[in-house]
Amino acid sequence: MIKIKRVEHVGVAVNSYEEAAGFYGLLGLKIHGTEEVAGSALKVAMLPVGESEIELLEPAGPESAVAKFLEKKGEGIHHIAFCVEDIHGAVKELVDGGVRMIDKAPRPGAGGKLVAFVHPAAAHGVLIELVEDKKRPAPPLPRPLLPPASMERE
Repeated sequence: MIKIKRVEHVGVAVNSYEEAAGFYGLLGLKIHGTEEVAGSALKVAMLPVGESEIELLEPAGPESAVAKFLEKKGEGIHHIAFCVEDIHGAVKELVDGGVRMIDKAPRPGAGGKLVAFVHPAAAHGVLIELVEDKKRPAPPLPRPLLPPASMERE
């Protein structure tokens, strides 16, 4: 069974993420990071909101999916992303269940996270992105403090 941990982000297609960030700044949201997603002709800016984020999507070229979205529909909500525990298992379960997928296998997305998109026709008109958090190593255990050498002699 697919385990969704949280809404990871809401993707918003914009002509300029810098311009859009001005509005979101009025809501108290600030850009936490930006990147150009390799192979996607896409620039993204992330604005944290609690445990989730707003992902501003700016096309980096006319061939990008976001450029085509903007041409057809204008600026607005592009997709909703769910953080899943096991993206490989989630994609397999959906494919095995006959769900129409854009990605039949996870691929690298923004932030180096693995992603896979569910076709909107399968999700009642909503483009769904599945995202798996990067595995982060556990922080090192604190080292015990040793007494100064002068104290050991006493």
